[in-house]
Amino acid sequence: MILHATDNGVLTLTLNRPDAMNAITPDQREWLIQRLGDASADPDVRAVVLTATGRGFCAGADLRSGSKAGTAPERITGDVARTIRTGAQRLIAAVLDCEKPVLAAVNGTAAGLGAHLAFACDLVIAAEEAKFIEVFVRRGLVPDAGGAYLLPRLIGPQRAKELMFFGDALPAADAERLGLVNRVVPAADLDKTAREWAERLAQGPTRALALTKQLVNDSLDTGRTQAFAAEAAAQEINMTTQDAQEGVAAFVSRREPQYRGR
Repeated sequence: MILHATDNGVLTLTLNRPDAMNAITPDQREWLIQRLGDASADPDVRAVVLTATGRGFCAGADLRSGSKAGTAPERITGDVARTIRTGAQRLIAAVLDCEKPVLAAVNGTAAGLGAHLAFACDLVIAAEEAKFIEVFVRRGLVPDAGGAYLLPRLIGPQRAKELMFFGDALPAADAERLGLVNRVVPAADLDKTAREWAERLAQGPTRALALTKQLVNDSLDTGRTQAFAAEAAAQEINMTTQDAQEGVAAFVSRREPQYRGR
């Protein structure tokens, strides 16, 4: 079950299977992908918060869902790759491609897909008790859900390999030191801090933030020429928005801008 509510421009998506450490079922994955896509097109949503209930943020994909005890479906060549492409990778892409800022409020353990779900978000706030685990090596598995793409871009290849080769739990404070987390706060302050940040984002120039997100994400995969061209194109697009015009007018008038997300 995933709780959802929109208030003051902020869509909050709350993983709510605490007994399963919020492991994500295929149905929940598809629901999240749909909601993130809808958020891009909904003018009433101007920021997204992804959080969870209980002790865990997300223990990864629910490997037990959809299978019956004592049975194992016949697997043919290509099945695994297809499952990854159409499953976990689509969820991570939905976060990266969402046109609204996505903030993770990590309340507890984030393992495997759960860790990568947090790292794909634009901003990450973690409770002091939270920890991140590249759990795949413990199971003899290769990282999935975009981990080998995300981690080197966030902390460099050497640190990424250290986390993935050993699979040790990374406490929130160390994750902040490495740059995987923006802010670590007491558990009692997590929801309040995430809400404050999200509401600030929701009051900002929504299209400018979307274009900025796209520029930053794409810059990690492009050269200078392409990055500069994309920046110029984004400026051209953004200057047609009402918020850009309001921002300039407010600066000239020496007043606070009132952005409407348009």
